[in-house]
Amino acid sequence: MNILEELKDAKTVGITGHVRPDGDCVGSTMGLYNFLKENRPDLDVRVYLEKLGDDFNFIPRINEIKNEPDLDLKFDVFMVLDCSSLDRIEPFAEMFIYAKKTICLDHHISNTSFADVNLVEPTWSSTCEVLFTCLDENLISKEVATCIYTGIIHDTGVFKYSCTSANTMTIAGKMMEKGIDYSSIIDNSFYAKTYIQNQILGRALLESVLFYDGKCIFSSVSKEIMDFYGVDGKSLGGIVEQLRLTDGVEVAIFMYEIGDGEYKVSLRSKSVIDVSKISTTFGGGGHIRAAGFSAKGSVHSIVNKIGALIEEQYNEIS
Repeated sequence: MNILEELKDAKTVGITGHVRPDGDCVGSTMGLYNFLKENRPDLDVRVYLEKLGDDFNFIPRINEIKNEPDLDLKFDVFMVLDCSSLDRIEPFAEMFIYAKKTICLDHHISNTSFADVNLVEPTWSSTCEVLFTCLDENLISKEVATCIYTGIIHDTGVFKYSCTSANTMTIAGKMMEKGIDYSSIIDNSFYAKTYIQNQILGRALLESVLFYDGKCIFSSVSKEIMDFYGVDGKSLGGIVEQLRLTDGVEVAIFMYEIGDGEYKVSLRSKSVIDVSKISTTFGGGGHIRAAGFSAKGSVHSIVNKIGALIEEQYNEIS
């Protein structure tokens, strides 16, 4: 796919990604947005995402993101990136539905091909990797490269996940050649934490629990604790990754309360368990080594259900 060719007759273009945007979602949507702003200045192009945390402030034009839909506009083309189904782009779905043409770029195996034009590559590391193939490499600026590199490092865990391929590394290298500050991007994305974030991380680690003979670990943060520290889910990034690093652990589970008895659950695995299968069972999605979903119930009831699904996979392996 050639993005400029797909948009050659367009005058208005909308861009969005999934709810609770992560690094690949932000990187791909903003990479496309910056590319079009630079190479199609005649376009009325707008990007829509939920309000982001401060950890993405280094992304070029980040302050131009719109957090509310423009329901009075009928776009010539509306593009969705890093999203597997239409229900995950609320509250911007109506703009997609009434657009003259829709396009989806994604890498989730659970993608339902819901757009008019779909480019979905489930074996690729990230939507940013998919996006790169749709752009003229000679027209990729330092600003666009910053976005693409951000998405790649987020969905590969800085190149350590199994989704990382030789092609992933080649693209990342090409982005580095554009002059991006790759060290700062990694630091800002993964390691920079506020004092409060460090306190919550410490608490989550202190209260974590090993189970299944040490192969699994889980921790949770209640709404009460989040209110005490004055934070929301955007401040809890990185906790599940730290849990995953525990010696001997195959699956890490982290959950935080988003409503009365309702939790946002993040899953990570190292080498054996396909957490995307578990997530799909709960109505979520994701990748083999990183997935998530929302669930109602007590912490222990949710963990017990996850544990049973993990055991099923181990039994199938043996």
